[in-house]
Amino acid sequence: QLHLVESGGGLVEPGSSLTLSCAASGFGLANHAIAWFRQAPGKEREGVSFISNTGGSTDYLDSVKGRFTISRDNVKKMAYLQMNNLNTDDTGMYYCAALRGYSDQEAEWTKNGFWGQGTQVTVFP
Repeated sequence: QLHLVESGGGLVEPGSSLTLSCAASGFGLANHAIAWFRQAPGKEREGVSFISNTGGSTDYLDSVKGRFTISRDNVKKMAYLQMNNLNTDDTGMYYCAALRGYSDQEAEWTKNGFWGQGTQVTVFP
């Protein structure tokens, strides 16, 4: 069982940077992939970035490639999402999730993953 808590969201102007953090408690984080999802008002939730349990493999939503960087520290039980050059389309509630093993299917994360409560990111000109 894992418990995840996100932090680091805020209200920023376009072009700004934010770093989201995900603090995990419980056992077995090193066996879990971690992902960041986001949901904007009126839109479906989407996977933003994924990182394997060792950190050796990452993946990004096309619209954030080159701007966002996902990382993790299994010793500290932390995960991060560094977000640069933010734009208004990045506005949304950002959720950290952990899944034992790995999947590129959001349904699997929804069904079997552990989720935090989210942190709000608002990019406002």
